[in-house]
Amino acid sequence: MYAIIATGGKQYKVSEGDIITIEKLGVEAGETVTFDQVLAVNDGSLKIGNPTVENATVEASVVANGRGKKVIVYKYKRKTGYHKKNGHRQSFTKVKIEKING
Repeated sequence: MYAIIATGGKQYKVSEGDIITIEKLGVEAGETVTFDQVLAVNDGSLKIGNPTVENATVEASVVANGRGKKVIVYKYKRKTGYHKKNGHRQSFTKVKIEKING
C-alpha cells in the first residue's frame, strides 16, 4: 500500500515505515503530523483524487529537524568586476510514515 502526498510544494510517494526528508515543518521531534493533501492511494486498487482523495490522511511522526548541506551561489558578470559569493543551507524535517488511512 502506498500514497502520494503533497507538502511543501512537492509531491512524495510514501509507504508505511518510510522515512522521508521534507521541507521544514514547525513541529518538534517526537510529535505526530497528519497530512491531509493525499493525491492518490493504492491499496490494491488505485484511487486518484480530484484534486485530493476524500477522507484520506497520512499519519507520520517527526524523527528530526535539521539543515542540509551548504549550496554555494556564485554570481559573476564579465568585464565589470562584479562577482558575489553566497551560501545557503535549506532547513528540513525528517518524518517516519506511521499509517495510511484511505
